[in-house]
Amino acid sequence: MPAPASVRAVVVTWNGAHLLPDCLDSLLAQTVGDDLEVLVVDNASTDGTTELLAERYPSVRVLRAPRNLGFAGGVALGTRDFAGEWYVLLNNDATFAPDAVERLRAVATAPGAADVAAVTARILLAEPDGAAPRRVNSTGNVITRAGTGTDRDYLAPVGAESTDPDVFGFCGGAALLRRAALDAVGGFDGDLFLYYEDTDVSWRLRAAGHRVVYAADAVAVHRHAASSGTGSPLFRYHNTRNSLTVFTRHAPVGVVAGSAARQLAGLLRAAARSGPRDALVRARWRGLRDWALRLPRTVSERRRTWAGAAVPRAEVARYLGRD
Repeated sequence: MPAPASVRAVVVTWNGAHLLPDCLDSLLAQTVGDDLEVLVVDNASTDGTTELLAERYPSVRVLRAPRNLGFAGGVALGTRDFAGEWYVLLNNDATFAPDAVERLRAVATAPGAADVAAVTARILLAEPDGAAPRRVNSTGNVITRAGTGTDRDYLAPVGAESTDPDVFGFCGGAALLRRAALDAVGGFDGDLFLYYEDTDVSWRLRAAGHRVVYAADAVAVHRHAASSGTGSPLFRYHNTRNSLTVFTRHAPVGVVAGSAARQLAGLLRAAARSGPRDALVRARWRGLRDWALRLPRTVSERRRTWAGAAVPRAEVARYLGRD
């Protein structure tokens, strides 16, 4: 009987049957072979995902959620009940180079890397055939003093991106996580649903004294926003609510206040331009409202996290604006 896999790859999908084959084929072709378990968390898809997985991917384990839990909730579900050492995250609209998992794990198991809790891949944008120059999607996540999280090197030409392995956070689109470290900080917050869940986990890992590093030779290719549009009310609501929630949990008070003021000013400008009934304006308003309604709970989470932190908040806050 083969030994249990030490790595579980978690792919979260919702009505992404048209995206899954490329993603899953790339995982099943990894050079780590049987040491990788592939798990798809299906967020109650209705587009034939169930049939596709049963017919074409019988070796892939499937967890079917009773409803759409979002990316955060799907990852929270997929990172349970596993005894191996590592989780790998890969977006359903992304693919890995054949040796990507091997290279991610090599960084995390190198001498002196015992405190590395996450390794973020070099994610390139999927480009039309022959497009030049190729562009970067992410070399990890960074945080700004404006109260936002973003991808380091987004849209940089390939070859011009950062080579510094030290980056604030991992990008949940393609990364490896140490299971024990993730469990110790409480895992992914499913309530975030979509966006900023990786920034939140990265902050908690750093508060616990762990490092996050970038592996330039572990390559993924991403069809950016193929599974969720960045100009939709869905994006605007969760981006607004979650950025404020995550920064309130972790950032200096001045940064939080400035972020809230910026979001409110953005709402007022958008309402003056498009009218208060515009779908994006309403989504931004709901995001601000729901952040404010959960503020007592968020402040309690902030106190709990940082009261037991191994690293002072100010030390982690040095990453604000660094990149």
